[in-house]
Amino acid sequence: MTSEPVIIAVDGPAASGKGTLARRLAAHFDYAYLDTGSLYRALAYDVLRRGEAPEDASAGLRAAKALDLAVLNDPDILAALRSDDVGTAASLVAAQPDTRAAILQIQRDIADTPPDDKAGAVLDGRDIGTIVCPWARHKVFVTARAEIRAERRWRELLQHDPQVSLEDVLADLKARDQRDSSRSTAPLRAAQDALLLDTSDLSIEEAFAAALALVSH
Repeated sequence: MTSEPVIIAVDGPAASGKGTLARRLAAHFDYAYLDTGSLYRALAYDVLRRGEAPEDASAGLRAAKALDLAVLNDPDILAALRSDDVGTAASLVAAQPDTRAAILQIQRDIADTPPDDKAGAVLDGRDIGTIVCPWARHKVFVTARAEIRAERRWRELLQHDPQVSLEDVLADLKARDQRDSSRSTAPLRAAQDALLLDTSDLSIEEAFAAALALVSH
């Protein structure tokens, strides 16, 4: 009888370092990896590409029903998915209850039946430990001070837009935090049994060592 897959839920706000840590954990344990935020970015990209408004719930739902996961591996689209405009739109799309419901089963299917017969899956997002996989064996909530997160995001965006300002990035990040934590459906919050990891003053290697220790107990 096949054992149940191990699920590691990694949640946290934008630019907290959760994606980097989740990918490292997945590689370390040879588990499947899913960046659930990329699903909403893909929806937002599609909505914007169609010239529709990301606030329009019907537009988000149409994009969710037409989602092709192959887009997440398309190098021509990946850079666009990381743009600030798509990120802002993704936050708006992700606030729509019907759109989240449509994406929920996709996420759970990957967690419950990891591709390539992997023994487990690492999912990162904002509601993995609370909504998507509340039964996850390990839950880590990754955070960092807003100013630290803004600088990280700013340095990433500079590679594509040399004119972007740190002040604008910080303002956008705080606005996104507010939207994500105050939405009525699946708000950003730590699960009661999640272990907290503050990466504000940690290097990538230090943060990974800390995360590894948390999920190895």
